[in-house]
Amino acid sequence: MLEIVTVAALSDNYDFLVHDPATGRTAVVDVAEAEPILDALDYHGWTLNEIWLTHHHWDHVDGVADLVKETGATVLGAKPDQHRLPPLSTVVEAGGTFTFGAHTVEVIAADGHTIGHVAFYIPDAKALFSGDSLMALGCGRLLEGTPAQMWETMLRLKALPPETLVYSGHEYTAGNAKFALTIETNNSALQERAQAIEAALVAGQFTVPSSLALEIATNPFLRADLDGVKDALGMNGSSNVDVFTQIRARKDKF
Repeated sequence: MLEIVTVAALSDNYDFLVHDPATGRTAVVDVAEAEPILDALDYHGWTLNEIWLTHHHWDHVDGVADLVKETGATVLGAKPDQHRLPPLSTVVEAGGTFTFGAHTVEVIAADGHTIGHVAFYIPDAKALFSGDSLMALGCGRLLEGTPAQMWETMLRLKALPPETLVYSGHEYTAGNAKFALTIETNNSALQERAQAIEAALVAGQFTVPSSLALEIATNPFLRADLDGVKDALGMNGSSNVDVFTQIRARKDKF
């Protein structure tokens, strides 16, 4: 059984330590800054072996050089993003897999926020590390990709088992909940989730990870294909991509 630890960094980033007790190996997904990760490693008594990068943005990679210097960890990232990532020890491609101890890690295409963005899915741990693609009650802004590309990413991730835990890259959940409620004002699951998020943040707790089942029930970016959402937007008969595009445009102005 893998142990996964959420590490807060910068003002609202999350990185994730993944530890395999059977082998003693430890990986980290994204490195906003090195110090919080080093502190977490020291607290748990773990040695870092691997760094997995979802995409090239500075707030996901800026701590890599310092972390490599301190730990000697290898660095893994996607081939299409290789020219913009820190120097890689291992290059992977979407649709491929790699091993972490006795565990298989699937590399999933997650274009939209950037081109070459990937997510890491560990089936036997039911864990998805989605970076800035699928997020808690949201999805990443489309800085490079198209709405159609991001919708395809949403469908790809939505198809994973509903019990999957989604480890996304930022603490944006409260703001995302406020926006989601402007789309589906009568979604009781969303209303309950918004209250739970507020209570968690007041208690100093993280809102990440979240279950994929909960995201499917409440996240408007996964619900653009539903008649109720189309009705709420006055878009009956519109394509799913057009509805997703409208939701993303509204969020950008929110």
